[in-house]
Amino acid sequence: MPHFSRRARIVPRQARAPTPMFQVATALAALSAVPAAAQSQGVAGAVARLEPEIRRAMLDGNIPSLAIALTDRRGELWSGAYGQSNLWARTPASTRTVYLIGSTFKAQSTVALLQQMEQGKFALDDPVSDHLDDFVIRGEDPAHPVTFRHLLTHTSGMPVAFGPHTVWGDTSPLPLEEYLRDSLRVDTVPLAGVVYSNMAYSLVGQLIEEFSGIPYRQYIRDEVWGPLGMTATEFNPSPGTAERLAVPYVPDEETRRNTPTQRLKANVWPAGIVYGTVHDQAAWVRFNLGDGSWGDRRLLLKETLDEMHTLQYEQFAGEPMGGGWGYENPGYGLTWWVSTQDGERFFAHSGSVPGYTAFASGNRTRGFGVAFLTNGHRAHPHLVRLTRLALDLLAEELGESR
Repeated sequence: MPHFSRRARIVPRQARAPTPMFQVATALAALSAVPAAAQSQGVAGAVARLEPEIRRAMLDGNIPSLAIALTDRRGELWSGAYGQSNLWARTPASTRTVYLIGSTFKAQSTVALLQQMEQGKFALDDPVSDHLDDFVIRGEDPAHPVTFRHLLTHTSGMPVAFGPHTVWGDTSPLPLEEYLRDSLRVDTVPLAGVVYSNMAYSLVGQLIEEFSGIPYRQYIRDEVWGPLGMTATEFNPSPGTAERLAVPYVPDEETRRNTPTQRLKANVWPAGIVYGTVHDQAAWVRFNLGDGSWGDRRLLLKETLDEMHTLQYEQFAGEPMGGGWGYENPGYGLTWWVSTQDGERFFAHSGSVPGYTAFASGNRTRGFGVAFLTNGHRAHPHLVRLTRLALDLLAEELGESR
């Protein structure tokens, strides 16, 4: 059962001196089209109504700790942390606690790939095999080739794949190129259905490296995380990051008591073995609320970012996504889950490995977003419910983004 300590209730973004329980970005609010006081009051009202539901979700979902950030297009509105990141040490979670972000990373990798598309390296409907020099997609029918659009919508026919290795175990993931050379395959022709594929996103990582001529990890750091100020997001935790890393927990099957579980690496690590903070995740959501630019730098053309958030295959839409997320006609954009409600456009994606569940979502029409990180196991339904509530409350209290 989660332990709620007062110290962990709300943690300010800059941990320098005590601040009020509900941390509101008043400096940013001053830039609002509405008066700063009204903006702050609206955020505080949303948080006051959201907080009891966060605590209830943590109890219902047996979530040891949770960090959340609310954002609009202009900046982070509020962040908070609850519970304990280490139950044995009784360490209060903070908004600077580091969690595994899982598959919420996939769309970040997609931005990197689409940057290569904008440079003319490929088109979305090109056969991927035309761009592979060193290995082949086993089982591919030349009459029905896998395209880049298939890779980014889980319709390629490639298997789920994972290939776990414990962090302190005797085995390690193969180098990415070697893994793909040994394992890359399709089990069905493209568009036979939607099969969630980590293997496809491992291939995305390799393609980014081949197109750019830059090692994949370095490219993501320099061309995606760096421009967005996501300085606390890492593939391999540094010592400073590891010091703040939440312990992953899985409930015991008999007692339901949370017990620590193994930290994992994976053969398909480009699909989501990535660590970060809720502030960085909020920045990532905020980028997706905009037009493809960040400050004075453009990461993607507006048309390309819009394509990421556009339903790709109508025939596969209509069923709820992970954790039951979705409004009207949910389905895949390019990596993002997308859905509409009363003409408003929403996006989301979850991330999950044993002992961690993440969720990122936004309303592109109104310009509001929310990010969650937890060390709870398979907590998707609870985070989906909180996501819907958070976005509804922001819309009710604030109307639209600044």
